[in-house]
Amino acid sequence: MRNTGNPLAGRTLYIQQMTYASTHLLAAAFHSVGINAVVTEESDERTLELGGKFSSGEECLPEKITLGDYLKVVFSEGFDARRAAFLMPTANGPCRFGQYSGLLRKVLNDLGHHEALIFSPTSANGYDGFGANGNVFLRSAWRAVVVGDVLTKALLRTRPYELRKGDTDEVFLRSIRRMGDVFSEKVESAGSQLERLVRALSVCHDEFRSLPVDLSEPKPLVGVVGEIFCRLNDFSNDSIVRKLEEYGCETWLSDVAEWVWYTNDEAKANMDADGILKIHPKRIKLWAKTTFQRHDEHALLSAFGDYFAGAEEASDVTEILNASRPYLPKEGSLGEMVLSSGKAVYLYRMGADGIVDISPFTCMNGIVTEAIYTKLSKDCDGIPIRTFYFDGISSDLDRDVGIFVELVKTYRRRKKIARVWPYRKETTAVA
Repeated sequence: MRNTGNPLAGRTLYIQQMTYASTHLLAAAFHSVGINAVVTEESDERTLELGGKFSSGEECLPEKITLGDYLKVVFSEGFDARRAAFLMPTANGPCRFGQYSGLLRKVLNDLGHHEALIFSPTSANGYDGFGANGNVFLRSAWRAVVVGDVLTKALLRTRPYELRKGDTDEVFLRSIRRMGDVFSEKVESAGSQLERLVRALSVCHDEFRSLPVDLSEPKPLVGVVGEIFCRLNDFSNDSIVRKLEEYGCETWLSDVAEWVWYTNDEAKANMDADGILKIHPKRIKLWAKTTFQRHDEHALLSAFGDYFAGAEEASDVTEILNASRPYLPKEGSLGEMVLSSGKAVYLYRMGADGIVDISPFTCMNGIVTEAIYTKLSKDCDGIPIRTFYFDGISSDLDRDVGIFVELVKTYRRRKKIARVWPYRKETTAVA
C-alpha cells in the first residue's frame, strides 16, 4: 500500500473464519482498499492441539479455536512476523472475547514474534488504521456481512429440500466467489458498488431458484440461537446444522447482522444514559450509520425477492429485545443472552417447531439463557428448547440431536402457531 502511515502496509492480514460466507467476503472487502487479506485454513485437530498447547485451559472454545488457527499460520513454512498481521477485534464487558487479543499478543511474544501485528479495530480509535479509506471500507464490510447472511440463509432454506445431494452447496460456494469478485474491486462510489452487488446477488438468486427441489411439504423448522462464534462456526459445533438436516429438519440460523444491529441499539442507549443531545455529532454519526446500513440491507435483500417468505427476520432489533424483556431485560442483561432469549420467542411466533441454543462449555451467555428457557418454553406453548454445549471434545451428538428432533416432531403435531409456507403441495421447484 502507498500510505506508509497504515500499519497494514506491506503485511498480509490473516482473518479467522468464524463464518464461511461473511469472512471470505470481508477479506475481499479488505482487498478493495489495498490490504492483502487472507482467510485462515479450515479448522481441524491441529487447531485444537495448538490452541490447547498455548492456552491455560480456562479459555472458551472460540478463543482456543481462534488462537489455534492463527498459530497454524505462525508455524507454517516461511512465516515472517514482520510481514504478518492478525485480525482480532476487541470489546469491553464480561465476555472472554475481550481477552483474545491479549492472549494472542502474549503467545506471539513468547514465540519471539514481537514484530507480528495484531490488528484490533475498535470504534474508540475511529478505525484510523484504515486511514482515508476507513469509511469506504466500513460500508463495504457491512455489505459483506449482509450478503454473507443472505447467502447462508438461502443455503439453509434450500438444502433440506434439494433433490440432488450437494447441488445447494455448489451454488452457495459459487455465489461466494461471485460476490467476492465484486467486493474485491476498488470502490469508486458507494452507489456504484451497491448496484454491482445487487446485480451479482440477483444472479445468485436465480441459481438458487433454479435448483431442483421438493417443496411439497415443509420440514420441521428448528431455530438456532446462542453464542455467535459457536453457532456460526461449523467446526466448533460439530456441524450440528447438517446433523439436524440429516434428521429431516430445516434450520433458521441467527445471523451476524443481528449482532451489529444490537450494538447500534446499545450505542444509542448509552448516549441516552449519558444525556447526549440529539444534535450532538455522535448522535448524528450514529443516525447516519444506521440509516445507510438499513438502506444497504434493504437493497441487498431485495435481490432475493420473496425467496425468504415466511422466514423474514425481525424488521428491527427492538422487536427481539422487547420479546426478551419478560425474561432478560436489556437494561440488566447484555449481549447474546438477551438476543438468544428474544430470538427464541420471535422464532416461536414465526411458527418454529423447536429451538437449539449453541454455546461453548462454561459460556456465561449459555448458562444464563438455559436457566430461563424452562419458563420461556412454558410461556410459548411448551416449544422444545435444548442447549448444546461444546468444548472441542467428542460427544454423542447424534444421539442427543435424535432425541431432540423427536420432541420437535411431537410439538409440531400440537402447536398453536402455524408456519407460513408459501408453496403449493405439488411444488417441486422454488416458485
